[in-house]
Formats: sequence, structure tokens, C-alpha cells
Amino acid sequence: MSDHEKRMSDTESLMWRLEKDPYLASSFANITILDKSPNMDLLYARMERTAMLFPRLRRRVQPAPGNLGNPTWVDDPSFDIRYHVRNISLAAPGDMRQLLDLATLLVADPFDRSRPLWHFVIVDGLVGGRSALIQKLHHTVVDGQGGIELSMQYLDLQRDPGPLPPIDPDIMNAATLASPTDATDALRGAMNDSLRLPLAVLRQVRDVLSDPSLISSIGSSTSATVKELFAQLSETDAARSPLWTTRSLRRRMEIANVSYHDMRGAAKHLGGTLNTAFVTATAHAAGMYHRELGAPVESLRASMAISTRTSDSGGNAFTLARMLVPTADMPIDERFVAVNEILNSARTGATNSSLEAIATVSSVIPTSVVTRLARAQAETVDFATSNVRSAGIPLFLAGSQMLENYPIGPLGGVAVNVTLMSYMGKMGVGINIDDAAVESPALLRDSLTQSFTELFAHAPARDSTSTGVMPETDSTKRRWWRRSR
Repeated sequence: MSDHEKRMSDTESLMWRLEKDPYLASSFANITILDKSPNMDLLYARMERTAMLFPRLRRRVQPAPGNLGNPTWVDDPSFDIRYHVRNISLAAPGDMRQLLDLATLLVADPFDRSRPLWHFVIVDGLVGGRSALIQKLHHTVVDGQGGIELSMQYLDLQRDPGPLPPIDPDIMNAATLASPTDATDALRGAMNDSLRLPLAVLRQVRDVLSDPSLISSIGSSTSATVKELFAQLSETDAARSPLWTTRSLRRRMEIANVSYHDMRGAAKHLGGTLNTAFVTATAHAAGMYHRELGAPVESLRASMAISTRTSDSGGNAFTLARMLVPTADMPIDERFVAVNEILNSARTGATNSSLEAIATVSSVIPTSVVTRLARAQAETVDFATSNVRSAGIPLFLAGSQMLENYPIGPLGGVAVNVTLMSYMGKMGVGINIDDAAVESPALLRDSLTQSFTELFAHAPARDSTSTGVMPETDSTKRRWWRRSR
């Protein structure tokens, strides 16, 4: 993955600014279960190599002069791989609950903004002699799908792959000789950022911010991007849940593990996609949870991250869609049909939307105003969802085999984030919960597990020879081998 762009994109800059409000923190993580403890010396060396190939891993964020433009990435002169890659052990008995609670604490701990924004923590002492890797990255470094592509640099297809080929000398020279942005370049970049928007657009933003009642009267002469921004800001309908109303910085992590084969089979049989099946099961579980606690609700508002990644994409390439999903009591196949239609419409809207363009307009709004607006928008959403594709082939980390993956998506001011990650025929489900919003995290987890069971009843019967593991295609292997070139 190439990363020679030193300046944050507008979307990345927006996420960086929003963290002035800790409720809007955008760090995300992943828990990987390993069959044994990895070779730490090998892991240090591999991550040193990865940081050469992916420069943001060894760069820190430098604000623009006077905060007039987007921040830049500058080399950290004190970069130390052993600060970012750590090794700890759980106390006995080393069960999954201990690991999840540890991961929750690590993810909630803010990054040191004077250093590169990532940590890899190897956790030994799990039951059965297993270990785990907790990967934590700031969203400005890379998005979830980009994180999967980043992992191609440090994962292997064999337990003992042997020495890797040398890094291209041009990449080595660029990494070693890169000079920090001097004051003149930084000021020039900041001024360029501030001049990207026409004065007419700036006036439109100023006028609407000074009188929010103008949002409803935006006319045809208004910039399309400004219209799009304020159309979103005008959606101030509160989140629908009568239960998930409180917000805090307390977190609770729950997980589930389901079959890729059954998920795909049910989705195909019911006439939709795997994403439809995932959102349907999540909505079904949320409705079940509310009914169990005596507070039935007809619909909840969900958000969904939609990847816009291409072969040329850098750190972040996604947009967000918001939608009302049915949560009333109904058969899950009927819910699937309704959610499929809603998702198709949401995808179309997201395709026509540009998060980057909206972020560009937001860049001229004071940070205090941006965070207040973003917090208000977060309060319209009940739960967030995201689906991240991983690999269908066995992968290894410094001599240890990856067994399971559980993603931890950012809450960003909502009550629950449910993120799905596929690996080796399994779908790892990470449920990141605001502990003040959700009274019974275990009930929500069990409701989700039951929802998947109901959904999978619509999957065709498996062939007796099927293992449920995704096939190891040559194209998949080639993608992973190319990461060392």
C-alpha cells in the first residue's frame, strides 16, 4: 500500500478534529486469537519492515499553522517499534471475558498525539496455551478495509515462510530520506487548503450557520455540496430507542461467531446479499432485545459504513449511510425483504454522496461547531454496523496461526456498534457497547446469536462434503504474495 501523501484528506482531518469531543473518538481495533505466542523478535522485525512500506505507521500528526488547513504527517524522530508493539500476559484463568475486558480498556485509552497512532499488543496466557493480538489503529491512519490490506504486509501464508525479499531501494530511500515539512511548506499547504472553497460557498456556509432556519430554504443557487451537508444536518429526528438514551465513555465488548456458509446461503436463498443478512439479523436482535425488556419499538435508525475503496485509494475510503430499519415483531424472512429494499436505496444514496466533499465544506466551520453538529447527528442513530472482508485462507503471524477475528468498531456517539469480519469460513462479530446505554449486554449478544440461528434456518442444507470454509483461490493467494514486492 503506497502512502506518500503527507497531508490528511478532508475526511481524515474531520475525524481528527471531532476527537475534541471524546464521545466522537474514531479509534478502532481487532482481536485476533492465535494458536500460540508469536516469535516477538520476528514480529518486531516484520513491523519495522511494514512501517517502511506504510509510512503512516512511523509518522505523527502535525497540526497546520494556525489550524488554517489540514494536519500533515511528519516523521517521528523518536519512533520506537517496541513502544508500538508490546507483549503482556493475562492472569489465570486467561478466559475470553478477561481478554475482552482488557481490549475494551486498551481501545478506550486515548492515543498519545505526539506519536504515531497505532498499537499492537500480544496477549499471552489464554486458556489452552493460546495467545491473542489486539490491534488498535486511529481511523485517520487507515479505515477498516484498508487495515485488512495493511495486514498483507505482516501476515504470512505459512508458519515459517523464510526470509522476505528486500524492499525496493526507491521505497527505502523515500522512507529514510523523507524530510519533515518545513514551516514555509506547512504554511503554503494551509493557505492552499483554505482557498479551495469559493468565497460564495463560504458565504453560504456562514449564512446558514448564523441562521439555521435558512436550512429549509436553501435554493437552486446553493452549491450542491453545501446542500448535501445541510440536508444531513437538517435530519435531527432523535434516535428511536426508548431504552438506549444515555451516553457515556464506559464500554463493554461482546462477541459472537457464525458460519460464513450459512450466512451466504440464507442471503442468496432470500434474494439479497450478505450485508442484507447481517443488517437483518442485527435489526431482528435489537427488536427482540427491546421486547424482552418491555419496550417494543417499531423501527430503529442504523448507520452503515460503505466502502468506496479502489486500487488507488489511500488511508480512508468510505462513506456512511443512515436508514430506518424495521424492528417490530415479524418473521425474519419478512424483515429480510424489507431491509433489502432499504439497503438498496441507502447504497444508491451513499453512491451519490461524497463524504470527502462534505468534509471539505466542514473544514471552514469552527471545530467547536463541528463537534456540536456531529454530536447532534450521532444522537439520531441507535446503532452502527460495518462489514469487513478478510481472507478465506489460513494466515500466520510471526510463526503463530490466526484462528479467529473479532473487530471492535468505533461507537462515535451511538449506543452500539456491530461489526462483522469474515475469516476461514467464520464470521466474527464484534459488539462494542456503551455500557450506560445498554442495560444488559449479554441479552443483546444472545439476541443476536438467536437472530442468526433464525436466519440460517433459511439457508440450503450443506453438502455433506462441505467444510463451510471459503475456498483458497489462486487469486486470493496472489494478492497476499504481492504484498512483499
